Amino acid sequence: MMSNTIQLNERVDLSKSKINLLRKQGQVPAIVYGKDVGSISVIVAEKEILSVIKHNPRAILNAAIPEKGNKPVLIQNIQRDPLSNKIVHVDFYQLNMNVSLDSKVTIHFSGEPAGVKEGGMLQVEMYEVEVRCMPDNLLSAFEVDISGLKIGDHLLVSDLSFHEGIEVLSDPGAMLVKISQAQAEETVASA
Repeated sequence: MMSNTIQLNERVDLSKSKINLLRKQGQVPAIVYGKDVGSISVIVAEKEILSVIKHNPRAILNAAIPEKGNKPVLIQNIQRDPLSNKIVHVDFYQLNMNVSLDSKVTIHFSGEPAGVKEGGMLQVEMYEVEVRCMPDNLLSAFEVDISGLKIGDHLLVSDLSFHEGIEVLSDPGAMLVKISQAQAEETVASA
């Protein structure tokens, strides 16, 4: 479902210094690409991108694209500065709402496992799974209750039950979480 509208403004070929000036003014260079729009260089307000990422980084956005009108897009990639962590570039993928897409869904684990209460350790192996579905069925996150897991128990990708219309592409045998026995610290007696 398209949850937000985002304004993309035309970006003509600019020098590196002009692009850096735009970034200082709160604008982020971006590209939007897809079958209907080709590849268009744009700029977007940093505040808008940060708001989208905070609420749902995999939201389908209604993007106002120069000379192309409103199109559904998905954030495909975000490049950040390694030192400041500020967004330096965004890639938007223009969706066809009638064709399935491959994407990742974040797994949120809820509840405190019984095995952890008994002294075990929770080990999370995967935080997201790859799925294929129609854009309208794409989830931002999938909630998994792990409170029933005991020491020695584990949860596999095949144990997830998404609603109809979502095909899981990740390896069904891949482990999501496991509860392992806590390692007892050995005490060394000094002579």
